[in-house]
Amino acid sequence: MMKIEYKSSRVRVEMDYQLSGSVLAGTVKSECLEAWTFFEVDSDAPEERVVALIENAKQGCFAEAMIQVAVPLKSEIKLNGKGIGL
Repeated sequence: MMKIEYKSSRVRVEMDYQLSGSVLAGTVKSECLEAWTFFEVDSDAPEERVVALIENAKQGCFAEAMIQVAVPLKSEIKLNGKGIGL
């Protein structure tokens, strides 16, 4: 725990994506092109401590880690209670 006091903070995540193909033809494809995170912090703490806090938050962020390094995706799908493989 870094115990840095702050007045307020805000994080926003945005991404550009592209959807192509056809749902009716079964060729639909979704693709994430780019993602951004925006951090806003209001604090009287020394700047270097707040920057270190933000760096720690980014390093510990599951969403950023998943985007930066491809991870296996496993799906379990059930139709009417019965598992189907896709």
